[in-house]
Amino acid sequence: MPELPDLSAFSHNLQKKLKGKTIRNIEIHSAKKLNATHADFEKALKHQTFKKIVRDGKELYFTTKDGTVVALHLMLRGQLFVDDKEHKSAVVTITFDDDTKFTMADYQGLANIRLNPEEPDAPDALATSVTLSYFRDQLASTKATIKNFLLDQHNLRGIGNAYADEILWDARISPFSICSKIPEEQVEELYHSIRKVLEHAEKQILKSNPDIISGEVRDFMVIHNASKTESPDGAKIHQKVAGGRKTYYTDEQELFK
Repeated sequence: MPELPDLSAFSHNLQKKLKGKTIRNIEIHSAKKLNATHADFEKALKHQTFKKIVRDGKELYFTTKDGTVVALHLMLRGQLFVDDKEHKSAVVTITFDDDTKFTMADYQGLANIRLNPEEPDAPDALATSVTLSYFRDQLASTKATIKNFLLDQHNLRGIGNAYADEILWDARISPFSICSKIPEEQVEELYHSIRKVLEHAEKQILKSNPDIISGEVRDFMVIHNASKTESPDGAKIHQKVAGGRKTYYTDEQELFK
């Protein structure tokens, strides 16, 4: 599943490709969780022009000049295309006046689209509202493990399995640590590691794939990487499967329980 850095890179490139284009037609082919009718989407978007495309949590927000917002969630296998082709397993296709098509496809049929989504309760992981004080308070009030906390989109939005491992290694905190048991000094390290790791990852993705609008780039990861057996400091990388997810970690990460 694309995570925060992937989606930030996508939004950067989609802004360049789609900003200023006028929508001629929108076709919703197989979306299962619509919050509005197909007719509502057509009425809201037809003849509108995209003004801004940004990432919000694990979604992409497309805003038109009149303020209408379309939110796309790629889920696990969703893909994006900007071309003049018809794509198999298309969920939604937006055709512009210049005949360019923007398509979200998903062979699993889980990717979804929403019109004018409600404001989410939880903040984006990189939001300015996520201050160190706010972060400390959140951790102090939960007995969940820190990795589960980071993955829970009701706490912070945008972080997934791979980047949770990278962030926790960077902060040298075991993914199995209990949130409320992590000392203040380490909480501060973790707080800074979140922004550091996520922003660095976006730069790496755009450096190696400057036109990317779909897929995942993971080869630069230092811990959550099946091709590596040791951390940059020479510690063995362990793997543990829990809840259907692989966790990558080393003995360099301190356990707080």
